[in-house]
Amino acid sequence: MTIRLRGHHLLCMLTFVGEGYSPRFVANYARVIRRMRAGEPVLIVQGPDDICAPLLAGDAPHCHRDSVVERDRLALESAGTLLGRRLEAGSEVIVDGGMLNRLQRGFVSGELRPACSGCEWSGLCDKVAEAGFEGTRLMAGTGD
Repeated sequence: MTIRLRGHHLLCMLTFVGEGYSPRFVANYARVIRRMRAGEPVLIVQGPDDICAPLLAGDAPHCHRDSVVERDRLALESAGTLLGRRLEAGSEVIVDGGMLNRLQRGFVSGELRPACSGCEWSGLCDKVAEAGFEGTRLMAGTGD
């Protein structure tokens, strides 16, 4: 199978420590992270992905807001520059150790952070990055 992932979730996965919008969101995100750790390919998509689509409810979920779409654009632009390749809807990546290390370094240096502007989780992500990404679910060997 292939994991469908929107642009800004490429950054969010770096600091995911098991906190989120709801227990269902956290459990679903943890399932997606386990699939990534198992080497499943990631397909970049526009709009709702495997992290948020199964949990959508209501008439106007936040994932369709212009600010979130812009966050996706900025994340793909900065991650693509860092990785030396164009990232857009339809791109496929494998989140391996090399890619993870490059993205983590770019997150710490601030190269990836323009997409984080205005995000309510930015403070938590700062703390996780400052702690060397300790306890993040994507790093091999961490708890689920």
